[in-house]
Amino acid sequence: MSQKPAIPKGTRDFLPQDVLKRNYLFDTIKSVFKKYGFTPIETPSFELSSTLLGKYGEEGDRLIFRILNSGEKLKKADIEALQNDQLPRFANSLAEKALRYDLTVPFARFVVQHQNEISFPFKRYQIQPVWRADRPQRGRYQEFFQCDADVVGSDSLVYEVDFVQIFDEVLSTLGIPSFTILINNRKILSGIAEVTGQQERLVDITVAIDKLDKIGKDGVVAELISKGIPESAIEKISPLFDFASSYENAVALAEMKKYLAGSAIGLKGVEELEYVLNCTNELGLQRAEVKFDVTLARGLNYYTGAIFEVKVNDVVMGSICGGGRYDDLTGLFGLKNVSGVGISFGADRIFDVLNELNLFPEDLSKGLKLLFINFGEKEMFHCQKLMKEVRMNDIECDIYPSSAKIQKQMKYANDINAQYVALVGEEEMENDLILLKNMISGEQEEVSLEEMIHLLSK
Repeated sequence: MSQKPAIPKGTRDFLPQDVLKRNYLFDTIKSVFKKYGFTPIETPSFELSSTLLGKYGEEGDRLIFRILNSGEKLKKADIEALQNDQLPRFANSLAEKALRYDLTVPFARFVVQHQNEISFPFKRYQIQPVWRADRPQRGRYQEFFQCDADVVGSDSLVYEVDFVQIFDEVLSTLGIPSFTILINNRKILSGIAEVTGQQERLVDITVAIDKLDKIGKDGVVAELISKGIPESAIEKISPLFDFASSYENAVALAEMKKYLAGSAIGLKGVEELEYVLNCTNELGLQRAEVKFDVTLARGLNYYTGAIFEVKVNDVVMGSICGGGRYDDLTGLFGLKNVSGVGISFGADRIFDVLNELNLFPEDLSKGLKLLFINFGEKEMFHCQKLMKEVRMNDIECDIYPSSAKIQKQMKYANDINAQYVALVGEEEMENDLILLKNMISGEQEEVSLEEMIHLLSK
C-alpha cells in the first residue's frame, strides 16, 4: 500500500512562484544590509547541544530540536542518570547535537572561534533557516528563515540608530504601508526590578510582561503570582502595563525618569533610549513609527541594552522583526567584554504579510522568457542551435521535449507563464526566420535571430 505524501507540521513546500517571491524578499533585505556595510557569513544548520542549551532561558531550551545520537554513541547513553531521575543529564547523553534555534548564539560561537581572522567591530549578515519545536499556527513555523545583521566589538549607540534605519528602509522598500518599531531597553527593565525590590527575579518578571500582548494584563499578573513575585511588587509593576500607550515617547521617558529615580541602571537605560530616539527623529524615517514600549521585554536572556520588535499595523500577525544589544554573549564561549547588537527579519512572516497585502511586484509572476515549439527532430536540432545563441545573450529559453500536438505545447506555454513562444517549422528554417508570438498580447511576427535577441533583451 502506497504511503500518502506529507510534510511535518510547521514546515512548508514552496512552488517556483513562491521561491521567486522569497528570493525577491531576501535580495531586498540583503541589498540594504550591504548598503550599511555588513558582509555575509554562514554557519552549520546544527551545533553542539552544549553551544545552544542554556542561552535562551528555560522556555527557549524547551523549543530546541535535539538530534538523537546514532550508532555506538547511542549505546553510551547515561542510563544511571535516567535511573536517578536526572532527566536533563540523560537527555544530553542521548543528543550531543541540536538544530540551531536562532542565528545569534551560533554567531557568538563563530566570533570566538574565528576571532583572529576577523577585524572588530565586525559587521555580518546571515540569511539561513532555523528550527523551533513551537506549536505551529498562523505566522509561526517550526522551520523558518531568519535574516540577521549583527555588529560585535563596539558599544556605540550609533549601531542602534542604524538598525532603526535598516528596519525602516527594508520594510518601506518592500511596500509595507504602515508598521511600528517598538523599542525598549533591558536596563529599564532591570531598573523596574530594582525599584520593586525584585532584582533577583528579573528573568521571571521580563518573561511574564513580554507576554502582555498575548495573555493580557490579568494573565501577566497571574503568571507573576505563580512565579512567587510579592503582591507589593506587582502593585508597583501593574501601572506600567498601560503606560506606553498613554504617552508620546518624550513624555513617557520623562515619566520613566521619575519612576526609576532610585535606580542608576534604570536611568542609564532611559538615557540610551533617548539618544536613539533623538537621533532617529533628526535623521527621519520613510514609513515607520518608532514607539517606546516599557512592556517590551523579549524573552531571550542574553539581551542587556536596547531591544526592538517590529509589527505591521492593521495586519493580524505577530512581530515580523526583532533584536537588541547583548553585552557579553561571546563571554559564554570564553571571549569576555565584547559588546554586540543585532536584528533579525522574520522572512516567513514578512512573506505572509506581503502575500496578504498583495505587495509582491507583478513582474515576479512572469515565467520563462522564451519557449520554442517542437515540430520534429530536424526542427528541434535547428532550434537547439538558435537556443545556444539566445542563451549566450543571457536570455532564458527552453524547448518542448517532444513534437506533441501544437495545442498541448501552447497549453504548456500558458501553464508555465512563458512570455514568448518561438515557432520554427520547415519554411522558417529555409528563410532563416522565427515566428515569434507574444503570449500576453497575442501578437506575432516573423523576425531574424538578431531581431529576436534585440527584442527580448529589452
